[in-house]
Amino acid sequence: MAAENTGKNSLESRGFWPFLRRWIPTSTDHIINAEKRLLSLVKTPYVQEQVNIGSGPPDSRVRWFRSSSNEPRFINTVTFDSKDDSPTLVMVHGYAASQGFFYRNFDALASRFRVVAIDQLGWGGSSRPDFTCKSTEETEDWFIDSFEEWRKAKNISKFILLGHSFGGYIASKYALKHPERVQHLVLVGSAGFSSETERITKFLSTWKGSILNQIWESNFTPQTIIRGLGPWGPDLVARYTSARFIQYSTGELLTESESKLLTDYVYHTLAAKASGELCLKYIFSFGAFAKSPLLHSASEWKVPTTFIYGFNDWMNYEGAQEARKHMKVPCEIIRVPQSGHFVFIENPSGFHSAVFYACRRFLSPDPDSESLPEGLTSA
Repeated sequence: MAAENTGKNSLESRGFWPFLRRWIPTSTDHIINAEKRLLSLVKTPYVQEQVNIGSGPPDSRVRWFRSSSNEPRFINTVTFDSKDDSPTLVMVHGYAASQGFFYRNFDALASRFRVVAIDQLGWGGSSRPDFTCKSTEETEDWFIDSFEEWRKAKNISKFILLGHSFGGYIASKYALKHPERVQHLVLVGSAGFSSETERITKFLSTWKGSILNQIWESNFTPQTIIRGLGPWGPDLVARYTSARFIQYSTGELLTESESKLLTDYVYHTLAAKASGELCLKYIFSFGAFAKSPLLHSASEWKVPTTFIYGFNDWMNYEGAQEARKHMKVPCEIIRVPQSGHFVFIENPSGFHSAVFYACRRFLSPDPDSESLPEGLTSA
């Protein structure tokens, strides 16, 4: 049939798709190359790999196989050189982000950990299968189970798990399902600990709230805007990165070269095929309130946990305080000054101090003698 396609259809097939590729100038190769350029700022040697997490038929019961092909799925992974006896720290990024966002932290953390950072399935340089989930439970399993297959493929038996924002939500859900694998949980500005408030409920009953909620439920994401702008998308991302990461900075501002490299990297990760981003309406209701709040499962927690928040984080640490009341495991809440939601970019030195303190029983011969580093606050 394809060989008989002539005339108008043939012209469309030759002209339309090349036009789209030019309109959204990105690809997986663009993402990986942008990642390499950004990580050139990191001094610690590392290995980048695409970890195969398996394949299956399009009608597979495994959610991330449900697309038009049975091609293998991969998790983009970077592993940094470390001492042989270093504890393993696995880092998981947040929504609309990817592992390269931690570029300011890899050197410091790799000095004391075996650092492994991933792009979650459907994000960054990882595979972007069609997103077919239709419920909160299915969506959680999409991320949790693909992460577990990655762990098996990497043969990592036990590790410290650090998750930022949405990555903190997924890390928490993973730890609830596989507590025997996680030695300590570090949740940085974690989403998912607050339920919808009465104020939001009232707002959603108004006509403005109703319209915004319909947009939310339609899965209209920030990435949709970036793709729609085509060749003007990079300019919007440049304005975002230059403004977003200086609001609460300690003076460790992005240099001009950093800003360019980060902008390039962020653009390519956002403009690529929609996949993992489509989880949003199934995990959160309008206003980023979890549909399955972690607060409700706090009493089931089996892994010692440290929460880290920037002083100006829009994620409210009071949800973590409430969860702590119900946890039966050690739990600390640390606040880092002069930083917001991206504390690891805005105040990297404060963030590193918080992580080292959180993991002191893996790093110090006498952890009980360790005191909270100066400048940090215990909530």
